Amino acid sequence: MNKFLYLILLVCLLCSCSGDKKNNFNGSDITKAKINGNFSLTDQYGKNITLTDFKGNVVAIFFGFANCPDICPTTLVELKEIDKRINNKNFKVLFVTLDPDRDTQAVLKDYLASFNQSFIGLTGSIEDIEKTARQYKIFRLKVGEGDSYTIDHSSAIYMVDKEGDVRLRYPYGFKIEGIVEDIKKLIE
Repeated sequence: MNKFLYLILLVCLLCSCSGDKKNNFNGSDITKAKINGNFSLTDQYGKNITLTDFKGNVVAIFFGFANCPDICPTTLVELKEIDKRINNKNFKVLFVTLDPDRDTQAVLKDYLASFNQSFIGLTGSIEDIEKTARQYKIFRLKVGEGDSYTIDHSSAIYMVDKEGDVRLRYPYGFKIEGIVEDIKKLIE
C-alpha cells in the first residue's frame, strides 16, 4: 500500500514540474477568453489597418486619447521603453484612440511622434471605436460637455501573438521587465 501511495505522489510531483516554461507568462493569460481582436480602423497616415496586417508580429495594443493627462502618456512612455528593450522589427505598438472626435489623423501623428515614430495610431468612426473597445473589454465613457470633456477609460495593454490571437493583458503600472520577458517568449 505504501509503495502505491509513493508512486501516486511521484506521478503528481512529476506532473506538477513538467509545465512548459514557454507558457508561463507574467501578464494575465487571456487566451482562453478567445477575444475577437479583429478591427478595421484608419492609421495616422490615412491607411486602412486591420489586425491581420500584423500577422507574424507580436503587437501591443493600448486604448487611450491624446488629451489624457496622465495614464495614456505614462503608458506610452513605458511602451517606448519596452520597444527600445525589445529592439525587434517583429514587435509593433498600436494606440487606439477612444476620442475620435478630437484625435484626428494629424493629432495622432503628432502625438505619437513625441513618443516613438514607429507607433501606429488608429482612429475611425465612433461606432468603429466603440465596437473595437467592446471587443477588448475596454470601458469608455465620455464625461462633460463641449470642448472640455474627458474620456474615462480602463487602462490595460493587450498583447497579440504572431498568429493574431489576443494572448495577454497587463494592468496599468505593470512592471516593464515582466512585459519585455513575455514579448520575447511570444517572438521566439
